[in-house]
Amino acid sequence: MLSKAAIAALRGSLRGKLIEPGDPSFDEARKVYNAMINRSPRLIAQCADVADVMAAVKFGREEKLLMAIRGGGHNAGGLGVCDDGLVIDLSPMSYVCVDPKKKTVLVGGGALWRDVDHATHAFGLAVPSGIISTTGVAGLTLGGGIGYLTRRYGLTIDNLLAVEMVLADGRFVSANAKENADLFWAVRGGGGNFGVVTSFLFKAQRVRTDYGGPMLWPMEDAAEMMRWYRSFMAKAPDDVYGFFAFHSVPPWPPFPEHLHNKKMCGIVWCYTGPMKKAEKVFKAIRNFKTPALDLAGPIPHPVLQSMFDRLYPPGMQWYWKADFVRTLPDEAIEQHVKHAEKMPTVQSAMHLYPINGAASRVKKDETAWWHRDAVWAEVIVGVDPDAAKREEISTWAKEYWSSLHPYSLGGAYVNFMMEEGEDRIRATYGKNYNRLVKIKKRYDPANLFRVNQNIKPK
Repeated sequence: MLSKAAIAALRGSLRGKLIEPGDPSFDEARKVYNAMINRSPRLIAQCADVADVMAAVKFGREEKLLMAIRGGGHNAGGLGVCDDGLVIDLSPMSYVCVDPKKKTVLVGGGALWRDVDHATHAFGLAVPSGIISTTGVAGLTLGGGIGYLTRRYGLTIDNLLAVEMVLADGRFVSANAKENADLFWAVRGGGGNFGVVTSFLFKAQRVRTDYGGPMLWPMEDAAEMMRWYRSFMAKAPDDVYGFFAFHSVPPWPPFPEHLHNKKMCGIVWCYTGPMKKAEKVFKAIRNFKTPALDLAGPIPHPVLQSMFDRLYPPGMQWYWKADFVRTLPDEAIEQHVKHAEKMPTVQSAMHLYPINGAASRVKKDETAWWHRDAVWAEVIVGVDPDAAKREEISTWAKEYWSSLHPYSLGGAYVNFMMEEGEDRIRATYGKNYNRLVKIKKRYDPANLFRVNQNIKPK
């Protein structure tokens, strides 16, 4: 039980807002991206600065409250919110500062990737991130960060230079290659297990206009296209990226009316090489089999980054299943097509994100991300705005995943995981797991930060 005096003291120590159940903004403040998650915290501290975060962590520790850390609230399992505890909400800390000379970007822990894309694009720069611009910078980065620039420039964590964070004991520290290097190693893929990251310093890359967008083929061509894609991506240069997808065509422009709601296979491309060579690169792709719909072409990087935002706005029902994949045998392709033909809703989908190229050339023990030998991060999502379809979309995703899991490496990208238990977490971190446990024990021995894909300090 929290006393009124304790709550009043916390409120008085914050520059940001402290929100309680019954406040007019409470229901909105507790929402996360995945509407399947409906949790009710005791307090939400919307932190305006580092001092607020330090005060909130101190309060949670002393009052023995369960604490959740919310950046963008985009986490698959809704791990930015908890029941009956304290949510440390970083969303007011959404600043982005670009240094075009040094090609670095300083980003607050509550920023979204659309904030970063907007700020960096003006200087012809970008930080490797995901594929939906409403995703939070903090969660995506701490889990590794895969997206359109992965094959060219590596994971998001491969472009991370430093972090600042508040630890469980209340200290505010910097972590980089020289200072608190063990902590810096752990946060590059180890999630929010080690403290509250209040800022990120990234190395930015030269990116302004991509040649990208989706190509779609009829479902009857899916097996053939997956086999071609399997071979093509194994040999493609780093500046060619394409993730394979099963989707139903959204019923709105620019998609032609005769394809609306039709189940199709596709590849969403992002080429970052010289634009004068783009047509030649894509001529070979188009010559293999003419797409039924071809929207690939020159596109500003922030536009490509936000292409899926309309299809996946916050507040939909989501059920996620994922795996790391090294090979795509014909038997697995057969299972993919079988389940893709049963996609239950327009938003339900399967994506195979390539994580070879530059990301694969980082040593497995150089960061906490273990599966550098994986070729794809596979994700299967049952999605719909209607809560009445929760069981239908969840069952489809589980059955699809169960049929493909035998062909996987065992672990999965943590940002695609629901709450799936310790065995899955161990499989995800492989031989890096024990090192993560030791670092967790050093920086958070009481497991104060455990609303995450938790690495227990023992």
